Amino acid sequence: MARNILVTGGGTGIGRAVALHFAAQGEQVTVTGRRAAPIEELARNSGIRALVCDHTDPAALTRLLDELPEHIDVLVNNAGGNTVFDADGRADLASYARDFRANLEANLISAALTTKALDERLAEGGAVVHIGSIAADQGAGSYGASKAGLATWNISLAQELGARSVTANVVAPGYIADTEFFRDKLTDERRGQLVANTATGRPGSPQDVAGAVAFLASPAARHITGQVLHVNGGAHTTR
Repeated sequence: MARNILVTGGGTGIGRAVALHFAAQGEQVTVTGRRAAPIEELARNSGIRALVCDHTDPAALTRLLDELPEHIDVLVNNAGGNTVFDADGRADLASYARDFRANLEANLISAALTTKALDERLAEGGAVVHIGSIAADQGAGSYGASKAGLATWNISLAQELGARSVTANVVAPGYIADTEFFRDKLTDERRGQLVANTATGRPGSPQDVAGAVAFLASPAARHITGQVLHVNGGAHTTR
């Protein structure tokens, strides 16, 4: 039987790859995004359903519930990104506070609100997978802090959901090419450094991350929860 999959921020990059991966397996996939155009383009001819939603907004999430299935088997909290790339460059304290909060809202609070909103709809034996980042371990200002907070919050979430046989994990990508993450601001020199940091000698792809997400949502991973799975080609190693 096909599962109901919700991928937040699913119009481009990693979210798009995750959605297409599940759809290719015959799952019933819904993607959300703040911008209508990318998710509607994805939905055309793919069998994927597209819904506009800002996952930092409780009212928008409440409205979203009316459009979703009665149960969700897999929730992928992908919405987010480094909002510093969109900041106006002002350095006064009020602007610093605004920009710091923006990353927390986009990457941590959005995932927490979405998971809370869907709590009663998460199917027994289901999975929650968050998209984290190598920045949680290597730094990157407020963005890294938000992803580190996501990984730590997930520990408590895994404990809460475990009684219902729902797993909760984080997939933490390193440098992934072919996304909008860097807003076309990544220099060739910096890209070279990021690739050189890997053991595999290449950037990651959105499909690399999609495969890891699919595994954590699969029957093979039902006893894996509260974990961070790194997908970075060895740029950051664990033991």
